[in-house]
Amino acid sequence: MQLFHDSSFACSKKITELYSTSFTLGIRALHPDFRDAIFGIYGFVRYADEIVDTFHDHDKKYLLDSFREDTWKALDGGISLNPVLHAFQLTVNKYQIDRKLIEAFLHSMEMDLYFADYKREHYDEYIYGSAEVVGLMCLKVFCNGEEEQYNQLVPAARSLGAAFQKVNFLRDMKSDYQDRGRVYFPQVDFSTFSEEMKRQIEEEIAADFEKAYEGIRQLPARSRFGVYLAYRYYLALFRKIRTTPAERVLEARIRVSNPRKLALYASSYLQHSVIGV
Repeated sequence: MQLFHDSSFACSKKITELYSTSFTLGIRALHPDFRDAIFGIYGFVRYADEIVDTFHDHDKKYLLDSFREDTWKALDGGISLNPVLHAFQLTVNKYQIDRKLIEAFLHSMEMDLYFADYKREHYDEYIYGSAEVVGLMCLKVFCNGEEEQYNQLVPAARSLGAAFQKVNFLRDMKSDYQDRGRVYFPQVDFSTFSEEMKRQIEEEIAADFEKAYEGIRQLPARSRFGVYLAYRYYLALFRKIRTTPAERVLEARIRVSNPRKLALYASSYLQHSVIGV
């Protein structure tokens, strides 16, 4: 049975490696005890997101409903022949991750099937379910049963998840609009996206990053560097977007180069080692 467990986590690890070099490096910077669990969470949320973002030639509602049903079966039965769901259920059941977080995430994925122009209330609801709860799932792993510590760090974990998601929205504005017909930011018209609109969004993201940083400093030592590294990667991407004109953001996907990521890894390691972030 252990071989089946290991192969399931290996699948989620491979998914993470293929989809995100930033998160892969961040997870590798965690203590080995936590890596499989975070790979398990990432594999689950990545595949659910793929259903609504990518499978345009298929019945997305049917696929998402089936994925949701299979998720609950895996959690209740303690097994799934889908390796992504098996790795996820092992993580959820081991770390007692609240199922309300999972339902909120799946609800946000379903919102993408129906909403193309998000109003403020729907935007906040979507950010919570698609990103903030993912941060809370990971926090459950990092705190490893320390409920007082978990409750104390909930606001910072939510802010970090929100910051990551909003940066993604800015980075992917072109593909979200042209490929999926979506504009996530409230009161933003893609055709009239201006420097002022961009600045207001950036101020909101900067506040999220600031709140998140204070929480990162309070994380357990075994998880702090990995989370800090992911934070530094996204902060570098955010700063690059911030110095990019609004019209350029609409034309191209801004990214941080792999050499720059390696440099960030080295500087983050040094800073973490010397002053603890």
